[in-house]
Amino acid sequence: MPILGYLNWQKAEEVIGRAAAACMNSGEDVDNHFHQTVKMVPIGSDAVRKVRDWKLDRYACYLVAQNGDSNKPEIALAQTYFAIQTRRQEVFEQLSQDNKRLFIRDEVTEENKKLFSTAKRAGVKRFGSFNDAGYQGLYGMPLADVEKNKGLKKGELLDRAGTTELAANLFRITQTDEKIRKDGIRGDDQAAKTHFMVGGKVRQTIKDIGGTTPENLLPEKHIRELKGEKKKLLQEIN
Repeated sequence: MPILGYLNWQKAEEVIGRAAAACMNSGEDVDNHFHQTVKMVPIGSDAVRKVRDWKLDRYACYLVAQNGDSNKPEIALAQTYFAIQTRRQEVFEQLSQDNKRLFIRDEVTEENKKLFSTAKRAGVKRFGSFNDAGYQGLYGMPLADVEKNKGLKKGELLDRAGTTELAANLFRITQTDEKIRKDGIRGDDQAAKTHFMVGGKVRQTIKDIGGTTPENLLPEKHIRELKGEKKKLLQEIN
């Protein structure tokens, strides 16, 4: 009560009642958030009596603040606090999704470097053909056609791929690298066939589990834009 500027219990309990009604109207179980209890208060001469009290969780406190008298500076401050915290939570959730995509994109870059190093040691010289073979296996078409069908510029595919598409490519890359090394694959033709085969296996797995094949996944904002937005979000919460 005093924190929110209420000195009269009746006024405070009216606000709690409105908050509980809002809780119920939102489909929440009121008892999960508003717990009515009693406490003992002194009334003089070492005597005490029971008075009604409430235990509120964070959501209930939020609703009390939202349903309070905004003319009270304490209520206005509480409403501002919860507005800021709500926005921070939204930002953190957005960062979580963005970070996932940024992390996998970085992993794809690093694993691609390893794959091309492995391919070079295996005697691959036609790296363009080797690379395209993997895309043909995974996407069912050459890279140029994938970019054309998705309306992408040349070389943009992975930078515009979402988390799911990036994950499929990461699996293609790492498994191709392992198979070339483990099976002692040598030469352009065998390496390209291996890359195509692994890409096809990943594609078939996606089909088997009822997923969307990567050529049908919509492009997302460029990874460069995502990094810029992440920087702005971090500035906002800091």
